[in-house]
Amino acid sequence: MAAMALLLGFAILAASCGDKPKAPGCKGDKDCKNGLKCSANKCVECTSDAQCGKGKKCNLQSNACVVKPECEKDDQCQAGKVCQAGKCKACASDGECGPGGSCDAGACKKAAKCTKDEECADDEDCISGFCKKAGSAGTSDGACPLSTVFFGFDDSSIQASERDRLDGNAQCIEKQKGKAVFLFGHTDTSGTEEYNIALSERRAQSVADYLARLGSDPAKMQVVPKGETEPTGLGDDKDRRVEFNWR
Repeated sequence: MAAMALLLGFAILAASCGDKPKAPGCKGDKDCKNGLKCSANKCVECTSDAQCGKGKKCNLQSNACVVKPECEKDDQCQAGKVCQAGKCKACASDGECGPGGSCDAGACKKAAKCTKDEECADDEDCISGFCKKAGSAGTSDGACPLSTVFFGFDDSSIQASERDRLDGNAQCIEKQKGKAVFLFGHTDTSGTEEYNIALSERRAQSVADYLARLGSDPAKMQVVPKGETEPTGLGDDKDRRVEFNWR
Protein backbone atom coordinates (compact mmCIF):
# COMPACT_ATOMS: atom_id res chain seq x y z
CA MET A 1 0.00 0.00 0.00
CA ALA A 2 2.78 2.35 0.94
CA ALA A 3 4.54 1.49 -2.32
CA MET A 4 1.43 2.34 -4.35
CA ALA A 5 1.09 5.64 -2.56
CA LEU A 6 4.73 6.43 -3.26
CA LEU A 7 4.31 5.63 -6.98
CA LEU A 8 1.17 7.76 -7.09
CA GLY A 9 3.07 10.61 -5.50
CA PHE A 10 5.83 10.37 -8.10
CA ALA A 11 3.25 10.34 -10.90
CA ILE A 12 1.60 13.50 -9.57
CA LEU A 13 4.99 15.18 -9.17
CA ALA A 14 6.04 14.21 -12.70
CA ALA A 15 2.79 15.55 -14.11
CA SER A 16 3.20 18.83 -12.29
CA CYS A 17 6.87 19.27 -13.27
CA GLY A 18 6.75 18.01 -16.83
CA ASP A 19 7.09 20.17 -19.96
CA LYS A 20 4.15 22.52 -20.34
CA PRO A 21 3.35 24.39 -23.50
CA LYS A 22 4.63 27.88 -23.05
CA ALA A 23 2.18 30.68 -23.54
CA PRO A 24 3.09 32.96 -26.44
CA GLY A 25 4.83 36.18 -25.45
CA CYS A 26 2.41 38.19 -27.56
CA LYS A 27 -0.36 37.91 -30.09
CA GLY A 28 -0.17 41.45 -31.37
CA ASP A 29 1.69 44.73 -30.91
CA LYS A 30 -0.75 45.75 -28.18
CA ASP A 31 0.63 42.96 -25.98
CA CYS A 32 4.12 44.52 -26.04
CA LYS A 33 5.35 47.42 -23.95
CA ASN A 34 7.87 50.24 -24.43
CA GLY A 35 7.22 50.53 -28.16
CA LEU A 36 8.21 46.93 -28.95
CA LYS A 37 6.58 45.03 -31.83
CA CYS A 38 5.14 41.52 -31.89
CA SER A 39 6.87 39.08 -34.23
CA ALA A 40 6.60 35.26 -34.09
CA ASN A 41 4.96 35.52 -30.65
CA LYS A 42 7.85 37.55 -29.24
CA CYS A 43 8.15 41.23 -28.41
CA VAL A 44 11.05 42.65 -30.44
CA GLU A 45 12.53 46.06 -31.16
CA CYS A 46 11.72 46.07 -34.87
CA THR A 47 10.53 44.10 -37.87
CA SER A 48 11.32 46.70 -40.57
CA ASP A 49 13.67 49.65 -41.15
CA ALA A 50 10.78 52.11 -40.80
CA GLN A 51 10.50 51.24 -37.09
CA CYS A 52 14.07 52.36 -36.37
CA GLY A 53 15.30 55.90 -35.92
CA LYS A 54 17.26 58.04 -38.35
CA GLY A 55 20.59 56.52 -39.30
CA LYS A 56 19.55 53.04 -38.21
CA LYS A 57 18.08 49.95 -39.85
CA CYS A 58 16.45 46.75 -38.60
CA ASN A 59 18.64 43.66 -38.38
CA LEU A 60 16.12 41.02 -39.40
CA GLN A 61 18.12 38.24 -37.76
CA SER A 62 18.07 39.77 -34.29
CA ASN A 63 15.06 42.08 -34.82
CA ALA A 64 17.11 44.89 -33.29
CA CYS A 65 17.81 48.39 -34.57
CA VAL A 66 21.47 48.79 -35.56
CA VAL A 67 23.50 51.63 -37.02
CA LYS A 68 23.01 51.79 -40.79
CA PRO A 69 26.28 51.18 -42.67
CA GLU A 70 27.80 54.13 -44.48
CA CYS A 71 27.86 52.09 -47.70
CA GLU A 72 27.12 48.65 -49.11
CA LYS A 73 28.81 48.98 -52.52
CA ASP A 74 31.94 50.69 -53.81
CA ASP A 75 29.96 52.98 -56.13
CA GLN A 76 28.34 54.59 -53.07
CA CYS A 77 31.73 56.00 -52.06
CA GLN A 78 33.30 59.14 -53.51
CA ALA A 79 36.84 60.16 -54.46
CA GLY A 80 37.84 56.65 -55.49
CA LYS A 81 37.30 55.13 -52.05
CA VAL A 82 36.10 51.55 -51.60
CA CYS A 83 33.37 50.19 -49.35
CA GLN A 84 34.93 47.92 -46.72
CA ALA A 85 33.00 46.56 -43.73
CA GLY A 86 30.28 49.15 -44.35
CA LYS A 87 32.58 52.20 -44.42
CA CYS A 88 34.18 54.15 -47.28
CA LYS A 89 37.95 53.68 -47.07
CA ALA A 90 40.98 54.69 -49.11
CA CYS A 91 42.43 51.75 -51.02
CA ALA A 92 45.83 50.32 -50.16
CA SER A 93 46.40 47.92 -53.06
CA ASP A 94 45.20 47.19 -56.59
CA GLY A 95 43.39 44.10 -55.32
CA GLU A 96 40.87 46.29 -53.46
CA CYS A 97 39.77 48.03 -56.65
CA GLY A 98 37.92 45.25 -58.45
CA PRO A 99 38.78 43.37 -61.65
CA GLY A 100 41.48 45.21 -63.55
CA GLY A 101 41.38 48.20 -61.21
CA SER A 102 44.41 49.98 -59.77
CA CYS A 103 45.04 51.91 -56.56
CA ASP A 104 46.78 55.28 -56.97
CA ALA A 105 47.48 57.37 -53.84
CA GLY A 106 44.55 55.81 -51.97
CA ALA A 107 42.05 56.20 -54.81
CA CYS A 108 40.79 53.38 -57.01
CA LYS A 109 40.81 53.66 -60.76
CA LYS A 110 38.22 51.22 -62.04
CA ALA A 111 38.90 49.25 -65.20
CA ALA A 112 36.72 50.06 -68.20
CA LYS A 113 34.34 47.36 -69.37
CA CYS A 114 34.84 45.99 -72.88
CA THR A 115 33.90 43.27 -75.34
CA LYS A 116 36.98 43.43 -77.59
CA ASP A 117 40.57 44.73 -77.54
CA GLU A 118 39.77 47.63 -79.88
CA GLU A 119 37.67 49.24 -77.12
CA CYS A 120 40.70 49.53 -74.83
CA ALA A 121 43.79 51.75 -74.79
CA ASP A 122 46.80 50.80 -76.91
CA ASP A 123 48.63 49.24 -73.94
CA GLU A 124 45.56 47.29 -72.72
CA ASP A 125 43.75 44.11 -73.71
CA CYS A 126 40.11 43.13 -73.17
CA ILE A 127 40.36 40.39 -70.54
CA SER A 128 37.27 38.82 -68.93
CA GLY A 129 35.18 41.86 -69.92
CA PHE A 130 37.56 44.54 -68.61
CA CYS A 131 40.38 46.58 -70.14
CA LYS A 132 43.60 45.50 -68.44
CA LYS A 133 47.28 46.13 -68.95
CA ALA A 134 48.89 43.44 -71.08
CA GLY A 135 50.07 40.57 -68.87
CA SER A 136 47.79 41.44 -65.92
CA ALA A 137 45.27 38.64 -66.45
CA GLY A 138 45.84 37.12 -63.05
CA THR A 139 48.51 36.00 -60.61
CA SER A 140 52.03 35.01 -61.61
CA ASP A 141 51.01 31.34 -61.96
CA GLY A 142 48.07 32.16 -64.23
CA ALA A 143 45.32 31.88 -61.59
CA CYS A 144 42.72 34.64 -61.31
CA PRO A 145 43.21 37.03 -58.36
CA LEU A 146 41.13 36.69 -55.17
CA SER A 147 39.93 39.79 -53.29
CA THR A 148 40.53 40.38 -49.58
CA VAL A 149 37.36 40.89 -47.50
CA PHE A 150 37.08 43.09 -44.40
CA PHE A 151 35.21 43.01 -41.08
CA GLY A 152 33.89 45.35 -38.43
CA PHE A 153 35.35 45.63 -34.93
CA ASP A 154 35.04 42.35 -32.98
CA ASP A 155 32.78 40.98 -35.73
CA SER A 156 32.92 37.85 -37.86
CA SER A 157 29.71 38.32 -39.87
CA ILE A 158 29.77 38.90 -43.63
CA GLN A 159 28.65 42.46 -44.29
CA ALA A 160 26.76 43.52 -47.40
CA SER A 161 29.79 45.49 -48.63
CA GLU A 162 31.83 42.27 -48.92
CA ARG A 163 29.33 40.13 -50.83
CA ASP A 164 30.29 41.32 -54.33
CA ARG A 165 33.93 40.50 -53.59
CA LEU A 166 33.01 37.05 -52.34
CA ASP A 167 30.75 36.46 -55.34
CA GLY A 168 33.72 37.25 -57.57
CA ASN A 169 36.00 35.00 -55.52
CA ALA A 170 33.52 32.12 -55.81
CA GLN A 171 33.51 32.48 -59.59
CA CYS A 172 37.30 32.60 -59.63
CA ILE A 173 37.63 29.46 -57.46
CA GLU A 174 35.19 27.64 -59.74
CA LYS A 175 37.34 28.44 -62.79
CA GLN A 176 40.48 27.01 -61.16
CA LYS A 177 39.40 23.38 -61.21
CA GLY A 178 42.69 21.91 -59.99
CA LYS A 179 43.47 24.47 -57.30
CA ALA A 180 42.64 24.76 -53.61
CA VAL A 181 42.82 27.93 -51.55
CA PHE A 182 43.95 29.05 -48.09
CA LEU A 183 41.69 31.45 -46.17
CA PHE A 184 43.87 33.46 -43.76
CA GLY A 185 41.93 35.12 -40.95
CA HIS A 186 43.37 38.26 -39.31
CA THR A 187 42.50 40.71 -36.52
CA ASP A 188 43.75 43.99 -35.14
CA THR A 189 45.70 44.04 -31.86
CA SER A 190 42.72 44.77 -29.59
CA GLY A 191 42.09 41.96 -27.08
CA THR A 192 44.26 39.06 -25.99
CA GLU A 193 46.25 36.88 -28.37
CA GLU A 194 44.06 33.88 -27.52
CA TYR A 195 40.86 35.78 -28.22
CA ASN A 196 42.20 37.13 -31.50
CA ILE A 197 43.22 33.69 -32.73
CA ALA A 198 39.66 32.49 -32.11
CA LEU A 199 38.18 35.61 -33.75
CA SER A 200 40.39 35.24 -36.81
CA GLU A 201 39.27 31.62 -37.15
CA ARG A 202 35.60 32.63 -36.93
CA ARG A 203 36.16 35.23 -39.65
CA ALA A 204 37.86 32.78 -41.99
CA GLN A 205 35.25 30.12 -41.30
CA SER A 206 32.37 32.53 -41.97
CA VAL A 207 33.96 33.30 -45.35
CA ALA A 208 34.38 29.58 -46.10
CA ASP A 209 30.74 28.96 -45.14
CA TYR A 210 29.55 31.84 -47.34
CA LEU A 211 31.54 30.57 -50.33
CA ALA A 212 30.20 27.06 -49.75
CA ARG A 213 26.64 28.42 -49.90
CA LEU A 214 27.56 29.96 -53.27
CA GLY A 215 28.61 26.53 -54.50
CA SER A 216 32.36 26.46 -53.80
CA ASP A 217 33.65 23.04 -52.76
CA PRO A 218 34.47 23.12 -48.99
CA ALA A 219 37.19 20.53 -49.58
CA LYS A 220 39.09 23.10 -51.68
CA MET A 221 39.21 25.65 -48.83
CA GLN A 222 41.47 25.53 -45.76
CA VAL A 223 40.90 27.93 -42.87
CA VAL A 224 44.11 29.32 -41.28
CA PRO A 225 43.73 31.60 -38.20
CA LYS A 226 46.53 34.16 -37.96
CA GLY A 227 45.16 36.30 -35.14
CA GLU A 228 47.02 39.59 -34.72
CA THR A 229 50.38 38.26 -35.91
CA GLU A 230 50.46 39.89 -39.38
CA PRO A 231 49.34 43.54 -39.17
CA THR A 232 49.19 45.48 -42.41
CA GLY A 233 50.71 48.63 -40.92
CA LEU A 234 47.78 50.54 -42.44
CA GLY A 235 45.53 50.75 -39.38
CA ASP A 236 43.07 48.54 -37.54
CA ASP A 237 40.41 48.72 -40.26
CA LYS A 238 42.76 47.09 -42.78
CA ASP A 239 43.88 44.48 -40.23
CA ARG A 240 40.37 43.07 -39.71
CA ARG A 241 40.38 40.90 -42.80
CA VAL A 242 40.45 37.52 -44.50
CA GLU A 243 43.04 37.07 -47.24
CA PHE A 244 43.17 34.34 -49.88
CA ASN A 245 46.13 32.47 -51.28
CA TRP A 246 46.17 29.64 -53.80
CA ARG A 247 47.74 26.37 -52.64
